[in-house]
Amino acid sequence: MALFGNKDNAEIAGLQQQLAAAHGMIGELRGWVGQLRGAETAALEAELRGLRTAVTEAKREYADLATARQQAHDEALRWRARLVETRELALLQEVGVYEYAHPLDDAVAYKDAIGELKQRIKAAARGDAVTCQVDWAVNGSVKEGQRLGRDMAKLMLRAYNAEADNAVRVVKPHTRESVLKRLSTTRETIGKLGVLMRIAISADYHRLRLKEIELTSDYLARVEVEREQARAERERLREEAKVMKDIERERARLAKERSHYASVVARLEAKGDLDGLARAREQLASVDDAIAGVEQRAANVRTGYVYVISNVGAFGPDVVKIGLTRRLDPMDRVRELGDASVPFRFDVHALFFAEDAVALETELHQRLSHRRVNLVNPRREFFYATPAEVRDLLTAMGDKHILEYTDTAEAVEWRASDPARRQASGPARTDVGADGDLSSDGGE
Repeated sequence: MALFGNKDNAEIAGLQQQLAAAHGMIGELRGWVGQLRGAETAALEAELRGLRTAVTEAKREYADLATARQQAHDEALRWRARLVETRELALLQEVGVYEYAHPLDDAVAYKDAIGELKQRIKAAARGDAVTCQVDWAVNGSVKEGQRLGRDMAKLMLRAYNAEADNAVRVVKPHTRESVLKRLSTTRETIGKLGVLMRIAISADYHRLRLKEIELTSDYLARVEVEREQARAERERLREEAKVMKDIERERARLAKERSHYASVVARLEAKGDLDGLARAREQLASVDDAIAGVEQRAANVRTGYVYVISNVGAFGPDVVKIGLTRRLDPMDRVRELGDASVPFRFDVHALFFAEDAVALETELHQRLSHRRVNLVNPRREFFYATPAEVRDLLTAMGDKHILEYTDTAEAVEWRASDPARRQASGPARTDVGADGDLSSDGGE
């Protein structure tokens, strides 16, 4: 007996056919997918292998370059250690405040020490300045070999001494370290050249020659210091002589004026003119006060004027000079400073009289010490500061110091000489006369 009817059998047969068609389509699709996938995979794998090879090659090249760079760096360091800087400008830029290797009292002491050291060097040169150890024969003779070694050692010592003598001649305070290094390099080179005969400059002799260079450098520095001190002392004496000349001139003038008023007082007393006598006595008392002031100035060396001046055309707007003068007319000193050594005259911002002008000047210098233009020579009294900043500093120190202060520099000569201002002013030209006044060139 059949399980299903004819109708059901037909449906089952149709479903089986559809299933078979679906399986066939799936197999066909799988074939296409496999074909397409296989082609892309091969290409991608080939490209990936190429990229990996390129990366490996790049890493190897990078490693080679890094190795070469390190070798070049090491080689540069080795050569740099053997080189000695001799360029004067570079050495001057690197130098700071000179430090004495062997501090002594004065240049004479250095000269004596150098003379004594030269005698020790001569004695050492005749002794064990150079060593040589030769134990092989020349032409079958050990003595010949030793004599050859001694001759080579003398030749090497002569070359070393020539370099040392030249170093002493050319050394300067700012080149001391480079000269010392160069002589040490010469000794090392001699040791390398004479290695077969074991020729070497002795350490004790080398230390003597190095000390000679150091003492010579110290001597030159001390001579310069003493020369600068001598210049300062001469300047002080010249300034003091000018002060005393001013005082003597003022004494003579006041003495003549007192003699005049004294004779006037005598005549008025004889006439009995009481009103005129009172006026004459007042004038005579005024002259006596002036004479007393001059005598006090002459006796007190700390009395004087502290000045604040600037020179915009020469040094710019942010540099001032703060100094001291004992002249009766402080402008005489300012005019001297503005002589032909600078292109323009100085502008005065303040002139104030003080019983202890030395202490006042010293305090100003100390408060502005971090702004000194010249950090080596304190006698150069220039500072990086504006006139207004100095005024504020004086105000902080006490109002009694400020009588009259000008912040802005007139700088007449500089402003008249400015090409931009001359061009802006048109064809008319202005000249600066000997007295600093501006006058037209065209006349009236």
